[in-house]
Order: sequence, then structure tokens, then C-alpha cells
Amino acid sequence: MTIPCEIFFRHVERRPEIEEAVIEHVEQLERFCPRILHCRVMIEVSSPRHAAGSIHHVRVDVSVPGRRIVVKRDPPAHQPHEDLDLAIHDAFHAARRQVEDHVRERRHEVKWHEAPPHGRVLRLFEDEGYGFLESPDGHEVYFHRDSVLDGKFERVRVGDEVRYAEEDGEKGPQASTVVPVGRHHHELPPAPSHP
Repeated sequence: MTIPCEIFFRHVERRPEIEEAVIEHVEQLERFCPRILHCRVMIEVSSPRHAAGSIHHVRVDVSVPGRRIVVKRDPPAHQPHEDLDLAIHDAFHAARRQVEDHVRERRHEVKWHEAPPHGRVLRLFEDEGYGFLESPDGHEVYFHRDSVLDGKFERVRVGDEVRYAEEDGEKGPQASTVVPVGRHHHELPPAPSHP
């Protein structure tokens, strides 16, 4: 494995078989995207007050060029005694799907199964490198400069129309991919001058 990988344990005993399983999953991710820069995995076990057994939480944080992919797997409410191996598998399965999507986006092979939503740029914080879109139904969607395809963040302006792919971020909805289609992206080049 060539990816720098950190594995953290919280309230759970560090066991070699768990670390080996995580490393195997990271190596599988590397097969899909050899340009992964870093991977951090947090495994946490908590004990609920009114139930027997433990609740397993797994977070996979993958850095790839131009993007950070974060997957957090908590057990569903109806499955409070989820198996740790299953939680790890599910988290990496979700991370793999996002890594595959990222690779396709970078190769410009994004296949939309339905028309991607259109929104407009609501606010920009150019110095900080992020902004907010307004979705068709009026909710705000965060986006980072790295999510704007082809490095066109500097060309985006408030009011521009964009297509975007939305996902759940740590603090709410965020755009994983933003494609500008606003007014200045359709401008024609100036006509050549004739002597």
C-alpha cells in the first residue's frame, strides 16, 4: 500500500485483525484511484444507556486531488448492535462509490442518470474559497472551490447559473461537483479585427 493511512480507535481495543481489514479496504480504494493522497479512518464504539451491546461508528476520510471525501457510517436506529466488520465494509463501500464518481468526473465521464439540478450562485467568499448555491426549491447548498470543474472557481459570479451534484456534508447539503453554465460562460469570443 502506497497511500499514507491513519487508523484511529476510540473506546475500542486496537486489534490487528481490524487494522488488517481496514488496510485491505484502503488497498481496494487505491485500485480504483491510484492518486489518493491520504486516508484517515476513525473507528468508535459507544455503549447506549438503555440497551445491551455496543454501537459501532466508522468514519472514512479520503483526500484525492481536488476533493475530500468523507463517509460516516452510524448504525440505523433499528439496528443498534451492528457488527463492526459490517460497519467497516459499509463505510468503505460508500467511500468506493464516491471515489469512482470522482475519477469519472475528473475524466469528464460523468453520466447523469437524471438531469442534474440547476441552481444559481447565491453568495461567494472568494478569499476563503467557497460559496453557496440556491437550489431550485430554495435551500442553500455549500460548495468549495475544488468542486468547481476545470478550476473555474475564479470565473464564477453571484447570480450565475450552475449544474451541480448534491450530497450530504458534515454540516448539511454540499455540492460535490459544480459546472458553471451562467451568463459569462456562454460569451462568444471577440470577433477578429480586420486591418
